[in-house]
Amino acid sequence: MIQAQIDLHRLIMGGGQVSADLGGQTRLWIPPMPAGYANAQLDDHRRLSRSSFPWHPPANLKLRARASVASPLGTLGFGFWNDPFSLTFGQAGAARKLPVPPRAVWYFYGSPPNDIVLSPPNPGWGWKAQTLEAPAIPGWLLAAPALLAYLAAKLPLLRQLVMQTALRAIDCEERILEANLDAWHTYEIRWQTDGVTFLVDGALTLESPISPTGPLGFVTWIDNQYAIASPHGGLRFGVIPTKTEQSLDLKELEVYRPSP
Repeated sequence: MIQAQIDLHRLIMGGGQVSADLGGQTRLWIPPMPAGYANAQLDDHRRLSRSSFPWHPPANLKLRARASVASPLGTLGFGFWNDPFSLTFGQAGAARKLPVPPRAVWYFYGSPPNDIVLSPPNPGWGWKAQTLEAPAIPGWLLAAPALLAYLAAKLPLLRQLVMQTALRAIDCEERILEANLDAWHTYEIRWQTDGVTFLVDGALTLESPISPTGPLGFVTWIDNQYAIASPHGGLRFGVIPTKTEQSLDLKELEVYRPSP
């Protein structure tokens, strides 16, 4: 069972499940999905407005994790974010939120065709330590321009200009991880007001001055979706058909504010 001083809520879609065993391990898993979307998620913010998300720097996260396969199809991860696109919109008990620019401090994995190009020349997919910050624009003010940008990004003549402008507004630093996803590793995030430090098995992986101010919420998940946000690919979302069950195992989770 996950041991953490946070109030975790489950979000399951498309047959996804969150379960715990007697060995102290929590499993998030999704079934084979020939079509449609599946998600298994734990978070501490789904019923809150963004202004009430619980985490600001300084905050630390530490856990052990592994995936069921080395290269899952879709996305998975754990860390802090601002739920920018409100994938929980309309779910029972979920807070209704308009889209906002993304902010996150997390470990994030996306398989091809995921292609979110935030830190060239790094590829837009893979297993990454990542911190990103974007301008604080209220959702009500962003909604209409975001819709226009989404539509414009579908037009070949405007796609590159629109996407380059949008992606440049996001400060991002990331590092591709060497840790195998399907083996147990210890992951840490030390989020300070002046920077973020990522460690894997106690070794420094990324030290970045890009530190979101918060408030952010804790999230961990696995799903079969993809997102494309690149000058050449435009802005697209979809799901990846899968033939086997996929899972993310967690244990020894700690999310806390460090002592002064």
